[in-house]
Amino acid sequence: MSGTFAREQPSGRPEQGEQVIAFRSAGKVFPDGTEAVRDVSFTLRRGEFLSVVGPSGCGKSTLLRMASGLGPHTSGEVEAEAANIGFVFQDATLLPWRTVRKNVELLAELDGASKAERQRIAADAIRLVGLEGFEGHYPKALSGGMRMRTSVARALTMKPPLFLLDEPFGALDEITRGTLNEELQRLFVSERFAAIFITHSISEAVFLSTRVLVMSQRPGRIVESFDVPFGYPRSPELRFDPEFGRLSGEVSQALKAGYE
Repeated sequence: MSGTFAREQPSGRPEQGEQVIAFRSAGKVFPDGTEAVRDVSFTLRRGEFLSVVGPSGCGKSTLLRMASGLGPHTSGEVEAEAANIGFVFQDATLLPWRTVRKNVELLAELDGASKAERQRIAADAIRLVGLEGFEGHYPKALSGGMRMRTSVARALTMKPPLFLLDEPFGALDEITRGTLNEELQRLFVSERFAAIFITHSISEAVFLSTRVLVMSQRPGRIVESFDVPFGYPRSPELRFDPEFGRLSGEVSQALKAGYE
């Protein structure tokens, strides 16, 4: 299924565009007094793919909710230039009584698009994620990977400049996860959005990203930032490259230090 999201791109890095979000000393304290995130600062531009790794419970998902406005920050600033944000959760969150086509149409339908318009944009998104031929299937008839593709297609229909992805492939088997890693990076190059991707996999983070942030234990802080030097598209064989192994090792060491 490799390459179903987009056509092959020339080797290189996506051109970076306008700033889409900025965190400035941002933090989050919940009403019960739990401090989840402390003093986080970074900026993200269109054409950047930012992965965030860190210990369980360090506030990675909270960071995404702060970025989306679903869980507002309690200190510092979070400035989002994009009102239209695509959010892909750990679960595909599909409506079981709607087909693939109808699930993908949902956001456009809620946005008031005409039937013809939402059918057109849903068809484009379904084609991009390689689900042509499955438009009439219900979620229960789909594999885990296909359900996640449907979730990504639904978010794509609104052409968001910013994608937030909260461990979307964490529950999938290794082969499916690897395939979707390849597809997502091709989609990123083709559509040139900005992305914040949460993962527990260092290999996945390095393979997909232009930059990797490492968070500490709760309250989560950014303890290291790594630029990823590889061009796009990236083949699966990149994971066997010595430079890939060296960089993954450095991220791993920073992650271990974040537990201290």
